[in-house]
Amino acid sequence: MSAPSPYFISRERFIPASAEQIFELLATPAMHAVIDGSNSVRDALPNGPERLSEGAKFAMEMRIGAPYKVMNYVIEFEEGRRIAWRHFYGHIWRYLLEPVEGGTQLTEQWDAREVRRRWLLRLSGFTRRNVRGIERTLEKLEAHFRAGGRAEQ
Repeated sequence: MSAPSPYFISRERFIPASAEQIFELLATPAMHAVIDGSNSVRDALPNGPERLSEGAKFAMEMRIGAPYKVMNYVIEFEEGRRIAWRHFYGHIWRYLLEPVEGGTQLTEQWDAREVRRRWLLRLSGFTRRNVRGIERTLEKLEAHFRAGGRAEQ
């Protein structure tokens, strides 16, 4: 068995909401700042789609130290079950939704295994910070739906 890759992080959590409710939130860029556990997502840029779909392009205002903008491309899309987008640098954020009794088993993944010069991500600390950021995002998602949250802002 090979050692886990620092360039692939995957965490899962039970969320007390239907897969459709969670997917709707994930497919709404304006809601990403609400659930972001890294505290780097600020807002969706205007002129992007209100709801994501296969092939959609959307940009986000970000901040890690200094503010910046990032363009994303939806590369995987299965309504209610799977959504993933690729950042300009090549890493992928993916969400897998599995309906279970009483809610959804949600998996969040960060995949940079195919990124060129991925060692820069490790050197800059992204591989370490993303573990906690993903865990916090899943915590926020659970809290959002326990509080009766919806996909609207």
